[in-house]
This record gives sequence, C-alpha cells and structure tokens, in this order.
Amino acid sequence: MAKEKQSSYSAKDIYVLEGLDPVRKRPGMYIGSTGPQGLHHLIYEVVDNSLDEALGGYCNKIEVFLLPDNYIKVTDNGRGIPVDVHEKTKKSALETIMTTLHAGGKFGGDAYKISGGLHGVGVSVVCALSEDMRAEVCREGKQYAQEYKQGKPKAAVKKIGDCKKNGTTITFKPDIEIFKEISFDRKKILNHLRQQAYLTKGISIDLYDQRIKDEPYEYHFYFEGGIKSYLKYLSRNSEIVHPNPFYVSGEKDGILVEAAFLYTDEFEICEESFTNNIFTIEGGTHLTGFRSALTRLINEYARKNNIIKESEQNLTGDDIREGLTAIVSVKIREPQFEGQTKTKLGNPEARPATEAVAAEGLADYLEKYSQDTKIIIEKAVLSYKARKAAKAAKETVLRKGVLDGLSLPGKLSDCTSRKPEESEIYIVEGESAGGSSRQARNRRFQAILPLKGKILNVERVRLDKMLASEEVKNLIIALGTAIADDFNLDKLRYHRIIIMCDADSDGNHIRTLIMTLFFRHFRAIIDNGYLYLAQPPLYKITSGKEFNYAYSDEEKESLLSKMKDRTKASIQRYKGLGEMNPEQLWETTMDPENRVLLRVTVDDAKAADETFDMLMGKEVLPRKRFIQSSAKSVKNLDI
Repeated sequence: MAKEKQSSYSAKDIYVLEGLDPVRKRPGMYIGSTGPQGLHHLIYEVVDNSLDEALGGYCNKIEVFLLPDNYIKVTDNGRGIPVDVHEKTKKSALETIMTTLHAGGKFGGDAYKISGGLHGVGVSVVCALSEDMRAEVCREGKQYAQEYKQGKPKAAVKKIGDCKKNGTTITFKPDIEIFKEISFDRKKILNHLRQQAYLTKGISIDLYDQRIKDEPYEYHFYFEGGIKSYLKYLSRNSEIVHPNPFYVSGEKDGILVEAAFLYTDEFEICEESFTNNIFTIEGGTHLTGFRSALTRLINEYARKNNIIKESEQNLTGDDIREGLTAIVSVKIREPQFEGQTKTKLGNPEARPATEAVAAEGLADYLEKYSQDTKIIIEKAVLSYKARKAAKAAKETVLRKGVLDGLSLPGKLSDCTSRKPEESEIYIVEGESAGGSSRQARNRRFQAILPLKGKILNVERVRLDKMLASEEVKNLIIALGTAIADDFNLDKLRYHRIIIMCDADSDGNHIRTLIMTLFFRHFRAIIDNGYLYLAQPPLYKITSGKEFNYAYSDEEKESLLSKMKDRTKASIQRYKGLGEMNPEQLWETTMDPENRVLLRVTVDDAKAADETFDMLMGKEVLPRKRFIQSSAKSVKNLDI
C-alpha cells in the first residue's frame, strides 16, 4: 500500500493580512463583485459619506465628476474629515479613516446620529481598490491633502493652503489589477444619484461628465418633495387610478419612518425600501412592517364597511398590493444589514416601528379619502377574483396532466435526450419555419415548438387569461416548469431556450412578446442564463462558386468590400426563415459549431421593468416618445 502523503500544517501556514490587504485579497466580500456592479459601488461608497453629512444637516451640496483616464472626483461642503492626530493610531484621523478597516465616526459618540456607512469600511475599501487616490479636506480655514496607492499612503497628511469653506474632496482611479474592465455607465450613476436626491430633501447633487473634452455633460438634481416626488417619478409611465397618493411620516421608538404609496392600473408591484438612504433592494423588516399594516388596515376597513362579508376570506397581501407603487424609508441609529453591500435590513425593532407609523397614517387616510379607498379595495377584490379564476384554470389543466408535463403539446417535436443540460428547444414563428427547422435539427438534442402567429401580450392580462391562450399554454407545457406559485426551475426540460424569429418587424414583435412572457412569469429562466435569441443571417452573398452569409448590413458591406468586383456578386435578402432550405437553416442558425446566439440577460431589473411597461403596456404617449427619441440615434428602426 502506498504511504499517505504527509502535508505540513503549522503556524507558518497561517497568513495574517494587515491593513487593507484583506480587501485586495477578497474584494467581492466588500463590494459584491469586481464586475460593473462593484466598480460603480466605489462611487456610491464615497457619495454615501457625503450623504451622511447631509443627513446630519452639515452638507447641502454634492458634486460628482467623471474625469478622463477613469478618474472619479466627489466633493461636498460638509464639515470635512478631521485631520488631527488620532489617540489610538497616533496618525492623522484622515489617514486612519482612509487606510483602516472599521474606522470612522459612526460607531459611537454624536458625530453621526444617522448614517448609511455603519460598517466603517466604505471609503477605506475604495482606497484599497484604487491605484491612485487623493483626499483633500478643508477645515477651519485650512486645506489639507494626502495621497494613496492601493490603500497605502504615499506620504503624511500635509497642509497645502488656506480655504474659506469646509468640505471634503475624494479623487480616485480604480485599480486595473482588481477591475479587469473599467467603464463607468453614466446612466447607472445618474439613476443612483437621482434616487439619493429624492430621499434627501433639499440637497443639491450635480453630475459632471468630463471624460470627452469636446462633449461635456452635466445634470443637476434638487427635490423639495422628497419621497412624494419620487413616488410620482416611479409611476410616471403608468395611469394612476386614484387622485390622492398616501404619505405618512412619524417616529416610533427612536426610528424615523416615512412611507408613501399610490396605485396604478398595472398588475406588477413596485416597492422600494431604504434605510438611512441605503437602497435595501431585498427589503427587510421595515418593508415587512409596512406590508403588514397595509394588509391589516385594508381588510379591517373592508369588513367594517361590509365590503367583505363575514363568510368571505380576507384579501391576501398579494391581492391588496397588485398595482402598488410604494416607498418605505426609515432612519435608524444602528442599522443591521446583511452584508457590507447592504441589501436587506435585519433590525427586528424596525418592523413594529414601521407598522405602527404606517397603520396610524393609513387609518386616517382610509377615512379621509373614502373614494380613493373604494377604488383601492375594488382593485384588490378584482385581483382576488382573478386569483381564484387562475387557480381554477390551473387546477383544470393539472387534472388533465398538462402543466406538469404528463401530456406534451402535439405541435412539439421533442428531442430524444432527456438530459436538460444538453437539450435545447427552438421556439419558432409559424408552421413554415417550423417545418424547415424540424428537417434541419439534430433530433438528439434539439426540440422544435412552432407558434401560430403572434402570441398573447401578457403585459396586460392576468394568469387565467394566459392559460386560456393555446399558444402560451403549449409553451408552458413544453418547458415543464409550470407557472406562478407552482413554478419549479428544477423541472425545466431544456437548458437552452432559443427564440428563433424572422429578421423583420413582425419577427421582432413576436420576439418581444415571447421575452415579455419570460420576463414577467419565468424570470428565473433568464437569471440562470437559459434564454437565448437566434441570429439568422440577413443576406447570402454569392460570387462564382463561393458564398458567404451576412448577419447585419455592416457585415454585408464588409464582405462586399473584400471582393475584387462587387458588381458581380449576387445578394439574396432573406425575408423569413421559411425562405431557407433545411441545409441552410442548419448551417447558419442551428449548428452549434457555426451559429450565433445572444444570451438574454437582465443587468438592471428596474430599467427592464420600465421598458416592458412602456413598450408593451397600453399607454401610447411614452411609447411614442421612445420611438421618436430612438429614431434620432438608431439607423434602422421598425415602426
């Protein structure tokens, strides 16, 4: 028997990372990722420090500069970071804050009663992940500066001059060793700054994009209305169904609570929650408290006024929240977030505090605005009836063994493989393309499902109407996951779902209808990277015995430019998949060795939600504006 290999494990194998080395070793632990999300998080961490000054009443102006060579500069007119010697570290407080984890004025004392960055790692993490950084501070008429490289100071803090106003300026350049691709998205930054300006009444936040010398850009935010103004912004592309939005603010057990909501004619729910201006994208105890108050008060009012009979069930939270746009914001002394990226509030005391303040405001609102209340409850009752109808429809098809995959649709030409990881399904437009693709496919791992015409626009219908659509039902059955509460991703029968439509306006519309269905009801399929768009060629270019396929006008021109005599080239424009014979369809669009597939991803769920509302909803004006604005910058636009 061979001897077991001996491995040494002693004190010398234990590594102690000092200073900011842990951040550089495991940056994802501190900023979420080293991709675009983490890159932009650096800006937000610095801006959050300035916002903490604003929350304390010491700052009313923040400026963000996008500079050439990937530099970012953030300035504020707050008190300025202290520069005197720290008693424990024997270094300047500025250097301590910039180069030490868990160092800051937010762990005790009265410097910050309310702030977002309670972990004390924000700006020091930015310092650690920057190849170049400079901090400038104005305090008590004097200006100080210090520079850093990868979390280490280049020299001691120096006095560099005099100044009349207090404030802090942080300039940094992300480290290319950490972030392999550095590209700041102005729209993403604007959205974050807009959100913060709404949440901080009376603060001025300015963005200056100076990356391109001849194309300077600036945008300015200032809102007096706070979250009431933000509520109107969030619902700007929808029809509001009642005239008086709800708003309440109050304090309970030392926690400041603000909440606002209104109802639109949409089916989707839009809820945003914040803690000390930090966007808690996963909600938390404060959002749970608000939902509890809303559900309880609506049901109590409905029973009190005999809208819900004694023998009837209460309306559920989902019934009451259909079409709801709501904002919940709390200010709390010591928030407990799940992780440094602060996506969910965990403080148990935030739930009863938020519920109490929201309930008190709701009780007054429901009595004062009885007509609004009637509209809200009627909408909830309609949702309740639709939910019951959808449940009955699901039970009907489940009894037939349909949605659980026991009875596959007749139109489906399934593959022989039963391994989801190697199986793929082509969702094709019409029987003509269905016939060609059936002949072209590899039967072992490729399935074909043709759809008749344009499927139902699910943006404007509930589940019971969806299940009445034969085409939608066939697609659900083929996937095998079921839908709504019964959805189970583990039962997905194919790990590549490929939408294959004609490259014309009708094909684009059908593609959008199918993507709307997936985004609204099968979001997990998109999030797990299982949805793709096929890219059939637009042209076949033949010259003599040689031919090439072009997938865009640009590619066509590129191929023609390489020919000695382009006038002799024969160009065939494919108007639809049905014009290709099976061999061509396999070679160009279905052969894994040659085909081009685009994976459908959702980088910004909120932006995607707004886009689907605009393009597929019933409001015409937002869609018209989008087309008009796009027409200026898009070369080819199907209308």
